[in-house]
Amino acid sequence: MGYSFKTFLKHTAKDFYNQSVNPPVVRASTILFKSLNDIRKTQKRHLKDPTGGHFDYGRQGTSTTHALSKILTKLEESYHVFLTPTGFGSVFLAMFSVVRPGDEILVSDPVYSPTRILTQDFFKDFNIKAIFYNPRDLSTLKNNITKKTKLIFVENPGSNTFEFQDLSKIISIAKKNKIFTAMDNTWGTPYFLKPIKLGFDMAIVSATKYYSGHSDVMGGSLAVNKRVFKFVQRAEKISGLRMGPDDAYLIIRGLRTLDTRLDRHEINTKKIASFLNIHKKITVLYPFKKGTKDYKMWKKYYKGSSGLMGLKIKSKNKISIDRFVNSLKLFGYGYSWGGFESLALHQKIKEQGKRKYLNLSKDEHIVRLHIGLEDPKDLINDLKSSLKFIK
Repeated sequence: MGYSFKTFLKHTAKDFYNQSVNPPVVRASTILFKSLNDIRKTQKRHLKDPTGGHFDYGRQGTSTTHALSKILTKLEESYHVFLTPTGFGSVFLAMFSVVRPGDEILVSDPVYSPTRILTQDFFKDFNIKAIFYNPRDLSTLKNNITKKTKLIFVENPGSNTFEFQDLSKIISIAKKNKIFTAMDNTWGTPYFLKPIKLGFDMAIVSATKYYSGHSDVMGGSLAVNKRVFKFVQRAEKISGLRMGPDDAYLIIRGLRTLDTRLDRHEINTKKIASFLNIHKKITVLYPFKKGTKDYKMWKKYYKGSSGLMGLKIKSKNKISIDRFVNSLKLFGYGYSWGGFESLALHQKIKEQGKRKYLNLSKDEHIVRLHIGLEDPKDLINDLKSSLKFIK
């Protein structure tokens, strides 16, 4: 990058021709050329340098989407970053780039619900078998590898239950068996962890979340190394999974403050975690307790922690959990996260019965909190007044 992460975010992708701090939104479906020879020269340049932003049709992108791809490629320290319309679009693209009928994939058990449905149910129609492993016991990964295993898909930490895995061990197992690897790194972003640099083939971030930071845009990024680039490039061309220029512009704008926002999210969340940890019926699912396995694995790989956390609450009264959430005044009730605002959800995990390694009894409930940029004292007071509803 040349500069530090923080400086790079502030000074990258300026449009010196238009003298604007951020690159302008360029919308185009048809791109005009001076002659047929001009088109052919552009196509040759694209074949020679497929990451160089040589476009002959709007679906391939515009200068706005190319600017975002270049920024993220440097942030990820990857060979290239593909842009998709949603975060889940990047999950879909990563998998369908390397997996074919008859293949098997290994998936960490507590993954994001749509990822679970895609691999567990939808893949069956394509004769692709998904096997789920225990993120806390990598022998369940190693022992399920066969000659058909094509991909190991990691989500770190686990969705809702926040297990942290030994990532280097997973990479070592994969390389030894010549298996592709992909990691959903939305929680950490490349500000806290760079999966490609660590050894993963593909790294996914939902740009809807922290990249945007303002809860007003959808998007996804898929960073790749050189080994897997051609597979993903082919799948992207066929699928048409591309981000639009307006979304790319908003994400570039959000990236300017990514470091500042994430630093504040981390400070606030650690304060909230310490407060909630005192409550007898609550287990805080966040890497802040020294000596725990999750803390050790987080500390080994990450430079920091973001604002998403879980609470495992023990109660025979399910209604009291809803009352606790519904009584919160400063926490919104809604899906997604990563914006400036705090959010709360009672996560009734639909696939709980099918999740072999989900260590959750019927009297234990998961509440997911996203800690925003509000004053943490106000958030603590809000939580304090609502905790009385837990019976």
